[in-house]
Amino acid sequence: MLFFLSVEMRKSYICILFDWYSMKSHLLRKACARYQAPQEAKAKGIYPYYKAIESEQSTVVKIDGKDVLMFGSNSYLGLSNDPRLKEAAIEAVRKYGTSCSGSRFLNGTLDIHVELEEKLARLVGKEASVCFSTGFQVNLGVVSALCGRNDYLLLDRLDHASIIEGSRLSFGKSLKYAHNDMASLEQRLQQCDPEAIKLIVADGVFSMEGDIVPLPEMVALAEKYDADIMIDDAHALGVLGHQGRGTADHFGLTDQVDLIMGTFSKSFGSLGGFIAADDDTINYLKHNARSLIFSASMPPANVASVSKAIDIMLSEPERIQHLWDLSDYARNQFQERGFDTGHSETPIIPLFVRNSEKAFWLCNRLLDDGVFVTPVIAPAVPENDVLIRFALMATHTFGQVDEAIDKITKAFQDAGVI
Repeated sequence: MLFFLSVEMRKSYICILFDWYSMKSHLLRKACARYQAPQEAKAKGIYPYYKAIESEQSTVVKIDGKDVLMFGSNSYLGLSNDPRLKEAAIEAVRKYGTSCSGSRFLNGTLDIHVELEEKLARLVGKEASVCFSTGFQVNLGVVSALCGRNDYLLLDRLDHASIIEGSRLSFGKSLKYAHNDMASLEQRLQQCDPEAIKLIVADGVFSMEGDIVPLPEMVALAEKYDADIMIDDAHALGVLGHQGRGTADHFGLTDQVDLIMGTFSKSFGSLGGFIAADDDTINYLKHNARSLIFSASMPPANVASVSKAIDIMLSEPERIQHLWDLSDYARNQFQERGFDTGHSETPIIPLFVRNSEKAFWLCNRLLDDGVFVTPVIAPAVPENDVLIRFALMATHTFGQVDEAIDKITKAFQDAGVI
């Protein structure tokens, strides 16, 4: 149309379009602009997120050119920078390249994917498993795929966000029960149609407070009400059970847990996730879990590094033992100094602050003092349960733990928390 107008008319028309665009309401942009919480925290000098690390993920990291003790990582076995994992990843890139360039469903399945899935199934005592590109995608795809309109999902109120998001995509009815409260779970099970599928989904180790699911009681309820159980072992693999095999193994209840989920970004020092179950369930998920079918598959480097991490975990049990020795020592030290560590039973130790701004201030103060820890605020935890998360790795030393605890104690005293 503009082609048939004179130069002056074209200019005028373009100016009108520009003026119209400039006067648009931009409702989306305005709505986003109203979100000012990060800017307010930055203005107060207490914003704690997106700190750029300039080194490998080890017990000491470099931030702004300064060495800082890392107690905010999920690398429980300390394998993220292990040279054996690096070499395995490099060799995989040399052979397979940097990407599979497609989903597992189509062109993205390599022989090493299949080998890893067989190894994972053996690790957690199930018939089969399938790998996803991230742990979040595992829960998103599995939880949303397994229940129909007349079925039920029963969720712990402190389940990981990926489980909650999966339930939102599910056609099933979601019922939440009080955290680790089996009486509350039974009340919810009594509300369900006895003939419907009832899937209980819970973390094995809860990632913020470090407590463990009461699996024996849950299994008893599942048997009583003909329900199935799915355990998210993202923070339990490499930590709980014989040789780090997870929550079900820890309790000797592998056969009573129907689905076991795990991630590779914690103990296994890589990226990705998996679900393990019986052959029929895995077959169904491989053809119905949308976050698997419509996502590119795990890159070769990640697959190879996970496989190597499992080998190391199984052959070096002293890693897990040292991790537990450190965890028990640190928890006792914190409790003796007056910290509230909640119900932690694992290498995740919550230090309750119960005030978001104070938690932000403490994290920034500790970073200045050379200790990296992370704040956990709502909605990750209830408003009155704001905490600082202290997480241990098998590669930490007792000296590093002592140094961190001394500095954290001083900061908490200065903040009036203890």
